[in-house]
Amino acid sequence: MSQTSFDILVLGGGPGGYVAALRAAQLGLSVAVVEARHLGGICLNWGCIPTKALLRASEINHLLHDLDGYGFKAEGVSFDFKKIIARSRAVSKQLSAGVAHLLKKAKVPVFEGFGKLDGTTSDGKRKVLISPDGKAPFTLTARHVILATGARARTLPGLEPDGKLVWSYREALVPEELPKRLLVIGSGAIGTEFASFYRNMGSEVTLVEAAPRILPVEDEEISAIAHKEFEKQGIRILTGANIGAPKKSGSTVTLRVEAGGKAEDITVDTVISAVGIVGNVENIGLEGTKIQVDRTHVVTDEFCRTGEAGVYAIGDLAGAPWLAHKASHEAVLCVEAIAGKHVHPLDSTKIPGCTYCRPQIASVGYTEAKAKEAGYSVKIGKFPLLANGKALAMGETTGLIKTVFDSKTGELLGAHMIGAEVTEMIQGYVIARTGELTEAELIETVFPHPTISESMHEAVLAAYGGALHF
Repeated sequence: MSQTSFDILVLGGGPGGYVAALRAAQLGLSVAVVEARHLGGICLNWGCIPTKALLRASEINHLLHDLDGYGFKAEGVSFDFKKIIARSRAVSKQLSAGVAHLLKKAKVPVFEGFGKLDGTTSDGKRKVLISPDGKAPFTLTARHVILATGARARTLPGLEPDGKLVWSYREALVPEELPKRLLVIGSGAIGTEFASFYRNMGSEVTLVEAAPRILPVEDEEISAIAHKEFEKQGIRILTGANIGAPKKSGSTVTLRVEAGGKAEDITVDTVISAVGIVGNVENIGLEGTKIQVDRTHVVTDEFCRTGEAGVYAIGDLAGAPWLAHKASHEAVLCVEAIAGKHVHPLDSTKIPGCTYCRPQIASVGYTEAKAKEAGYSVKIGKFPLLANGKALAMGETTGLIKTVFDSKTGELLGAHMIGAEVTEMIQGYVIARTGELTEAELIETVFPHPTISESMHEAVLAAYGGALHF
């Protein structure tokens, strides 16, 4: 170990941490990453990427069982579940190796182990104690430390993951076999995606949500369409639900679920608990510092600074929204601020959210209800994918594009989408919000034909009484 002191030391090698290191290297700052497990963090190894590989497999399985609608016929279609899981893991491994290559190319050293704030040196540098697995701890110093330790699954009492009957997202990504009966607790992005994957692979799925509706952070109309479509696919949905203590018996688990004024015992092979996350604030040396923690998340200002001079926090550790692209953006913002560049604080209403279930869901900005709560007078535009030529040609007509405008200024306040490939299209509306475009620029924008994205244009036109195709 040659160099032990740096301009910036990053604790955590996820989409926040490794991006911070790469940007720091680009700016000519000396930087190192401390990572205890796998580069790429939860996103590449246990979240965003492997789930998308699994969901792609389930989409293919769905299409293979819907061939007649496209004029095809096939006999004896089947799948190898172990190969599907293995492919997902291989994709993650490849991307994690890719991150290692990028850091090596940028000449960023990576120290394996757990990092912990450990006071300051006489000249004011931060000391970080590194504890490698099975090796003697050592100390590194830096003028600035970026905490990017991420988060982990929240657990409910009695529903701690056991690897067999109760799973978190980690266990749900590497099952030994496809469960016949599955109960998913929580209908956020994680729960909804797993419910979609397992249902499309053939499991009997019950989706349980404590809130009055599934996908509670999404616009109500989008949530209602998703509810209807999931039920069509055979997913049973219970909202406004309370869950009792589980009773495990051999290879099954039974939960008492109260919903809609009724209580019933539901017996399944597996339960997936997807009830949120908690920040990894333990054992990173926050004790004795001025760093504040609010509900397991480190409190920061708009430039990712904590209450302790020279210490910053980004990504899931710093709170909602818990998204990889938010972490990466914060990483760049934080490093550029350290480097003395002029940066703009991150506006959470300009961060897109995507859920990769079937049909896909994507959104940015205010929902209709939130916009009204904030005091805006709104214009609403809607366009169904049933009226879109490309969607009809693809056989993917389920969906809706919804826009929310400020009726006084024409500002695009929010956009909400459900349907085929909407996660690839939402960025158009994100650019519009970031660029502070109004309905005038969006109406004048030429959209290519035939594409599903034409529906985005129609939803803008609809808000101003000018939709052409519906």
